Amino acid sequence: MATTTPSTALEELCVKVIRGLAMDGPQQANSGHPGTAMALAPLGWSLYGRAMQHNPANPKWPNRDRFVLSCGHACILQYSLLHLCGYDLSLDDLRAFRQWHSKTPGHPENWVTPGVETTTGPLGQGISNAVGMAIAERWLASHFNRPGHEIVDHHTYVICSDGDLMEGVSSESGSLAGQLKVGKLICLYDDNKITIEGDTHLAFTEDVDARYRAYGWHVQRLDSPNDLEAVQRALEAAKADPRPSLIAVRTHIAFPAPHAVDTHQAHGAPLGDTEIQATKAVLGLPPAEKFYVAPELDELRTQIKQRGAQAEAAWNQAFEAYAKQFPELAVQFQQFHSGHLPEGWDADLKVFEPGKGMATRVSSGKVINQVCNRIANLLGGSADLAPSTMTWMDGLDSHNFEHPGGRNFHFGIREHGMGSIVNGMLLHGGVRAFCATFFVFSDYMRPAVRLAALIGLPAIYVWTHDSIGLGEDGPTHQAVEHLASLRAMPNLWVMRPGDANEVLESWKVALQSTKSPVALVLSRQGVPTFDRGLFASAEGVHKGAYILAEADGGAPRCILIGTGTELQHCVKARELLQAEGVPTRVVSMPCWELFEQQSKEYRQQVLPKGVAAKVAVEAGCSFGWERWIGENGATVCVDKFGASAPWETNMQKYGFTAENVVAVAKSVLA
Repeated sequence: MATTTPSTALEELCVKVIRGLAMDGPQQANSGHPGTAMALAPLGWSLYGRAMQHNPANPKWPNRDRFVLSCGHACILQYSLLHLCGYDLSLDDLRAFRQWHSKTPGHPENWVTPGVETTTGPLGQGISNAVGMAIAERWLASHFNRPGHEIVDHHTYVICSDGDLMEGVSSESGSLAGQLKVGKLICLYDDNKITIEGDTHLAFTEDVDARYRAYGWHVQRLDSPNDLEAVQRALEAAKADPRPSLIAVRTHIAFPAPHAVDTHQAHGAPLGDTEIQATKAVLGLPPAEKFYVAPELDELRTQIKQRGAQAEAAWNQAFEAYAKQFPELAVQFQQFHSGHLPEGWDADLKVFEPGKGMATRVSSGKVINQVCNRIANLLGGSADLAPSTMTWMDGLDSHNFEHPGGRNFHFGIREHGMGSIVNGMLLHGGVRAFCATFFVFSDYMRPAVRLAALIGLPAIYVWTHDSIGLGEDGPTHQAVEHLASLRAMPNLWVMRPGDANEVLESWKVALQSTKSPVALVLSRQGVPTFDRGLFASAEGVHKGAYILAEADGGAPRCILIGTGTELQHCVKARELLQAEGVPTRVVSMPCWELFEQQSKEYRQQVLPKGVAAKVAVEAGCSFGWERWIGENGATVCVDKFGASAPWETNMQKYGFTAENVVAVAKSVLA
């Protein structure tokens, strides 16, 4: 075992300065969470100053260790560490804590602050992201490393709180991490026994250590965070163990504030000038000086920057040697980490022939099995539903401890954890990832989806068995309000393709997305595949909506707008209306969000305001369709819950027939 390094006077001073900054930031903002950051100062320094492999001059170095502050409310801790270690975060940035357009927002935002790996705050998400990061590291190591050439070799470190471990998502991800034996994941658990309402014994008395041992984690416990040597020994022991590690540390919130320590008030409110000055006196810092950073700490900053630069330079040299021996792998490594798809990945993808067709989940499965052989870093799986969601990649291994390079993931019945882990995989970089479940269970993973949209992660969600077409399983499994609610989420592209070739194009959209998650909403029941010799090309999907079939006999008097399985009813209804002399256009509108991005001229061309008779046909709530159909339009939608019956019966009873679409169209034509 590596020997520990005695703490230096400079390190002890650094910890004190971090505690001072942790008080000053919230006090200046009159908002924030000082207590946890104060208590965690020695743990933060132990990671940034001792354990972690990182280069402040290049926060995106591929082989850096990742750090996740899962208890994101303590972000003043991370900002202080980033400043003291020499990242591009100034003392003025710390003074602007929680202010408009500052680099130090109220919870960590990875697109704002250099050195922040993920956006945290919703508790449980960070530690779950970290599981995904560690999985991505292990997969990339398995794919690229060769004997004597360990170009992927880094750890993922986490600091989490009681609140993180109370949230169910952390249980889901922690259980899977133990199952997979994700060994380069090290979590420091801040056991301060304080929540906003008071002592954790009000609601949380479980044996956390025993729980994580039961998950298959390596568990240690420290009585205090303040012994840097003891923390270092625990971290070294964690690194030596092949399992994921939890180091539980008994801390005291707001330590060493004379009157605030161990109080729940110190969690989420500034301590006040009097208490801050008293605490600084205890620490030996200038009591009246705000945002004090001792000049002698420049020496530590210089050491960390030099150590980081040397580590990256050594890795660059090792990568050059690797590239000489394995040139194709080196090119692929760079391509994976660029985030770009391989050249020609979509060339000659097989299109679907017209005819009776298939369920869109089935055509999606066929597309997945085309593209997975062209995109070597495409990983994915489902929440125990691969045979139903059709997301299995044929001929590829399952991902597990024995096969860390496997690309088929078994997430188990853990939808929330699945979404958060996929976020972590994408945040790590070097991989693309999708996950799947029934559409109704998107509710279980919604917080992770929201964070993917907020961060701008290109996650792909395969959500099958949409709406009342699910049939006999009944209303508990039939998603009716989900399309409307998910369309309300900024930066999430919700795509509901209407036939197999729209599915193919939707997958192209999803795989080419770089800053937006994409939801593919797919059917259980079959739909016909349109003859694209008679109808417009499915490439119109890339614009979100397009004219599938134009009106005959003059300008359209009626426009039928369909998505998903209901598009076929619009096509049949058009035939009936045209036979009665009503020029009718059919618009396929699989993705509102992409249509919104098109020019005003294109949107007006597809859905001209001059045509008042517009009918939206979709097996989901009508909420939101008024934007596209106008005041005089109508809907054939589902504004109540579903029913248990064969899917054909449900669709007929809820009005999803060509004849009913015609009747509704005539009502707005009158």
